[in-house]
Amino acid sequence: MAVIHISEADAARDLPGLLAQVRAGAEIVIESGAAPVAVLRTPAPPRRSIEECIALLPEDSPATIDEDFARDVQDAVAAHPEPLNPPAWD
Repeated sequence: MAVIHISEADAARDLPGLLAQVRAGAEIVIESGAAPVAVLRTPAPPRRSIEECIALLPEDSPATIDEDFARDVQDAVAAHPEPLNPPAWD
C-alpha cells in the first residue's frame, strides 16, 4: 500500500482526488509542517465474534467445538485469504 504525505493546504484543495487514491488502496498522511495531523485510509472490515459465528451455524451442522477447534478455525481462515466483502446491512 502506497503512503502519500501531503500538506493540509494541498489536502483541502483536492479532497475528492485524495479519496479516490484511498479507494485505490493508498494511505494519505496529512501534515502540518513535518507533523502528521490526520491519516486517511480505508476502514477495517467489520468482524464477527466467535459467539456470533457459532450462532450462525445451522442446527444440523457437523461442527464440533473441542480442543482442536481453534486450530480448525485457523486452518479455515488460512484456506480462504480473499477479502470479506459483506453487504452493508449484514
